[in-house]
Amino acid sequence: MDVRSNEPFWLVKNGIKYSYPSLREDIDTEVLIVGGGITGALMAHAAVKKGYKTVLIDKREIANGSTSATTSMLQYEIDIPLYQLKELIGEQGAIASYLSCRDAIDSLHNVVNEIKSACGFEKKESVYFAGNSKDVKWLKPEFEARLAAGFEVKWLDKEQLFTAYGLVAEGGILSEDGGSVDAFCLTHDLLHYNSEKGLRVFDKTELKKVKYEKDGVKVVVHTGAEIRAKKIIYCTGYETQGMLPDKIVALKSTYAIISEKENKHTPWCNKTLFWNTDKPYLYMRTTADGRLLVGGEDVDFKNALRRDLLLCKKKDRLVKTLKKYLPEVTFIEDFCWCGTFGETKDGLPYIGQHPKFPDSYFLLGFGGNGITFSVTGAEMIIGMMDGMPNLLSHYFRFGR
Repeated sequence: MDVRSNEPFWLVKNGIKYSYPSLREDIDTEVLIVGGGITGALMAHAAVKKGYKTVLIDKREIANGSTSATTSMLQYEIDIPLYQLKELIGEQGAIASYLSCRDAIDSLHNVVNEIKSACGFEKKESVYFAGNSKDVKWLKPEFEARLAAGFEVKWLDKEQLFTAYGLVAEGGILSEDGGSVDAFCLTHDLLHYNSEKGLRVFDKTELKKVKYEKDGVKVVVHTGAEIRAKKIIYCTGYETQGMLPDKIVALKSTYAIISEKENKHTPWCNKTLFWNTDKPYLYMRTTADGRLLVGGEDVDFKNALRRDLLLCKKKDRLVKTLKKYLPEVTFIEDFCWCGTFGETKDGLPYIGQHPKFPDSYFLLGFGGNGITFSVTGAEMIIGMMDGMPNLLSHYFRFGR
């Protein structure tokens, strides 16, 4: 699947940080990770740290799929509001899911410091604001639900939003816990760091066939080389749907634009993530070098060609919507791109084993929380491999 279009800002900004060979010989390993994006890189980091002999493969160059197109906003908020998620899966699971995303931001910060990554990680506040007056009616209960669950949140009215951010909105929730990162850079830094600790990485190495045997799996890649592994972990994101017998995710096309570096924004905007209650929602943040990134305008994914043909139209609409909410902001476009992502019925990821795939694990962090779900999921899978699943294994399971 072609999961992104045009040249995303992150790919141009970083270039080729590190290069890896394709696999041309038969090898044995304990753990095989399929997928070289941010999810696979986090999974590899956790596996190597645990002491597993690990191999990672990707059919593209490293981080050239969805990771190169992500806006890399780090939120604890799941696409389904907390008060609604409690109704869907129960209070315990809903709060635990939200808390795991919050804690994942700090965990990711620790990883960044551990490997000394230059990925521009920043802790930020986030503002979830009402796109229109009628949404305030349910956004207030959402604020109360978060407050009761122990999150550091504050309600901001219309005047406070405009005074603090120049934001034209009816009301919103200010949260203390958020962040941003360059996921493309972090992916490369993670794999390079772990390569020096024994991780073997092969890009442009496409998985063609998997045979499930009594003592593990045998994988054949497009070069004819074979990989024998005790366990295989699929970190293949939205493309995984093609191999699963059950439909777990609805694919969407999303669009993003980023301003020139010279644009100036208020100090508060530089410290804050913004997203709203519109459907599809608008999201905004600044980068470490001071650009303004705006995304949204999601539509159902039909095919890559149709997605790409909408790019110019969607770009213009994003600028128009930006001006509606932040009328004083100057925006001069530098890059625009589109990509593919997925939504699940409950906004939660799929992490764990599938009954149709022996000796296999899946780490599929869907929706707007893909990175934070991946942080949580990597540790969950290590726990499962050690025979110690945690509470979230039940809520993130297949067949739920």
